[in-house]
Formats: sequence, C-alpha cells, structure tokens
Amino acid sequence: MKLFKLASLSLIAGLAAATMDFQAGGFASANAQVTLDQVLQAVRQERVEVSQENQERLNRFRNERNQQQALLNQVRQQVAAAAAESTRLEGVMETNKEQIAELDQELASKQGEFQELFGAARTAAADLNAQVERSIISAQYSGRSAMLKELAQTEKLPTEDQLRDLWEIMIQQMAEQGKTVTFQSSIVQADGETSEAEVTRIGPFVAFSNGKYLTYDNSKLKFLARQPSGDITGAASRVENATGDGFVKGAIDPSLGVLLGLVVETPTLKERIDQGRFIGKVIIVAAILGVILGIYKWVTLTMTAGAVRAQVRRKKASKANPLGRVMLAYENTTSSDVETVALKLDDAILKEVPKLEGGLNLIKVLAAVAPLLGLLGTVIGMINTFQAITLFGTGDPQIMASGISEALVTTVLGLVAAIPLLLLHSFAAGASKRVSQILEEQAAGIIAEHAEGGRA
Repeated sequence: MKLFKLASLSLIAGLAAATMDFQAGGFASANAQVTLDQVLQAVRQERVEVSQENQERLNRFRNERNQQQALLNQVRQQVAAAAAESTRLEGVMETNKEQIAELDQELASKQGEFQELFGAARTAAADLNAQVERSIISAQYSGRSAMLKELAQTEKLPTEDQLRDLWEIMIQQMAEQGKTVTFQSSIVQADGETSEAEVTRIGPFVAFSNGKYLTYDNSKLKFLARQPSGDITGAASRVENATGDGFVKGAIDPSLGVLLGLVVETPTLKERIDQGRFIGKVIIVAAILGVILGIYKWVTLTMTAGAVRAQVRRKKASKANPLGRVMLAYENTTSSDVETVALKLDDAILKEVPKLEGGLNLIKVLAAVAPLLGLLGTVIGMINTFQAITLFGTGDPQIMASGISEALVTTVLGLVAAIPLLLLHSFAAGASKRVSQILEEQAAGIIAEHAEGGRA
C-alpha cells in the first residue's frame, strides 16, 4: 500500500510539473505528450517492481508460517509423548505401591511375634545410645554409639550380632558404673590443642586429670573452664595418687556433670563485687577503712587498758599511760586543798578521754552509713530492672538479671560491712569505757587519800 501511494504521488507530481511547464513556457503539444508517456512508463515500471517485491514478501511469510506450524506440531507431539509417559509412570507407581503393601503384609506375617521383640530391641538401643553418648565411660570405650544408632534406626530385623552387641554394651555400661579406673585419653586443652594424658574416672560421675576436673562433650574430654574449690580438687588429687588397698575420700557429681557445669556459671567473689557497680565499691572502701580503724582502736585501747592496770600496781607514775599522767597531775598539786586536787584530776581525766574515744564516732558513722548505701544500691538496681522491663518486657529474665544482681549485691555488701563495724565499735568502745572507769576510780581514791591526809 505504501508503494502504491508513493506511485500515485509521483504521478500527480509529474502531472503538476508538466502542467506548470506548459502554462509557463508555452511548449509545443508534442513535447507535452512525450513527457506524459515517460511518466506513465515510469509508473508502470514502478508498479511492476512493487508487485514483485510484495509477491516475494508474501512467499517469505508463507514459508515462515509453514516452519512455525511444523515446530508447533513437533512441540505438540513432544507434549503428547510426555503425557503418555507420565500416565505410564503413574501406572507403574501404583503397581509398585500395591507390591510394597503386599510385601509389607507378607513381612509382618512372617515376622509375627518377632516384630514386637525387635521393636523393643530398637527402643532399648535408642535409650542406651542417649545414655552412652553423654557418658564419661564413652571416653574410655569409644565407637559404641555408632552400632547403637544403626540398630535404633534400622527398618530391618536386627541380626544376631547386633543383638549380642546391644547386650554386651548394656552389661559393660552397668559394670563400668561401679569402677574407678585410670586410662590414657585425648584431652582438649584451653587453647584448642589436643594432647594425650592420663585420666582417672569414677564410674559415670566424674573424670579428672592432674587434679583438674574434665567434662565430656561431643565425644571429647575437656577441662572445665573454671575448676571447683580447693577441697574438691584436692579430693581429685588424692584419688589420682592413691595406691594400695584401702579407701580414699573423693568427690563425685551425682548429676553426671550438671553440677560441675554449674560451677563454671557460678560468679566468683570479684564478679559478685562487680555486680554491685559503683555503690558496691564505695561500701567496700568504707568497710575496709572502718575495719582498719576499728581494729587499730581496739588493739591500742586493749594495750592501754593493760598499761593502766599495770600502773595501778605500781606507785611510781609514768607518762606512757593515761593513769600515770593523771597521777603526775596529782603530784604537782599535793599541797592544795581537796577541791583543787579534785578539779586538777578531773581536768587531767578530761584531757585523756578524747584520746581514748578518738575515731570511735567515725567507726559508728561508717557502721550506720554502710546499710544505707546498700539500700541506695538496692533502689538503683530496682530502677534499672524496671527500666529493662519497660524497654524489653519480661520475656527474657537475663535482661533483668543485671539490675536485680546490683540490688541484692549492694544490700549484702551493706550488711556485711555494717555487722563487723558494729562489733568492732562495741569492742573498742567497751575498752575505752573500761579505761575511763579505771581513771575515775583511781582519781576518786587519790582524792580520798588526800582528804584523809589533810585531816590527819
């Protein structure tokens, strides 16, 4: 169509050009006729060419259509073949299912009562395998779990050898639970390296090497990240070094490793103190200062009381103790009247009292402040706990553990600091009071003797 339009336009343009030439130049009619014939010839030739091109294009389209139809037919044949194969395979699958069902019925009928027996054997193998996998005994006798897993997961009838192995492993596990043995085994060190070492095992309860307890995890022996207290590790060393007949006192974990695992999670004293944060450290500093001052005052006052009692037995006054200084004050006023002597002795005693009671009030204040600081830490810890609850809810207790630990630890630290400080203050104040009473008694006796001497 486009070519036809172009030809028409060419014809119209040619006619228009011929007309304009005719009008403008006044050419002869013969010349005008020649020009129109040429235009007509060009139009005819162009129409033939366009017609040929259109025919070629039409032929090409028909060929391509035939090729596409052939491809479509080929794909349809493939789809039909695949559908037929699928139908055939479904039939085969149904046939196989029927055969499997028949074989299962035949197997069940042939097994009869053995099916329940072997089911019990598989259950026993699974239960024993769960015990063997986490038992320390498996560190000495490795490879038992593979056979038990195979027997527990098999869908066939167990063989006679498998049943015998199950029976032997069960008897071995029971027998080894009552033994204390030493054997060579690989131990995973703290740095991840593995080394051979001598291991002592007490039944299925504990195992240790070189006085350090081991844990059994993923078929490997490992040292506990944190060992128990000294008396427990000492018991392990005694068992390792025991020779000859007789009994040795040791330690076992009746929970088969659970209690020893909790030892790792138990905070140390330093970790407990760190849970108290800043308030806890302030309480500890106050307690240390108070205890040092209390012990110092108690010791010095006890020594002073001894020196005063010794001075009572001596007539010669000494400046090294309070009573001696009071007696020296009297010796300087022996010629005065009774009232003057009494005033001088009271003045001497009053000078000694601050020395005796110095620092006791500070100890008393620290003893009173320590529990108050503990209460402050408790309040701060509870505030932190409620903030954690507000932000994260109560789904995870570990989120609240920090605030609760701070609250409880500061309370404990405050009480632990206050109790010894109160005791030390009581002891030191008692010693000070005893010395003051001796000074007052001796001063009263001196005044009485002076009064009697004056009357004589």
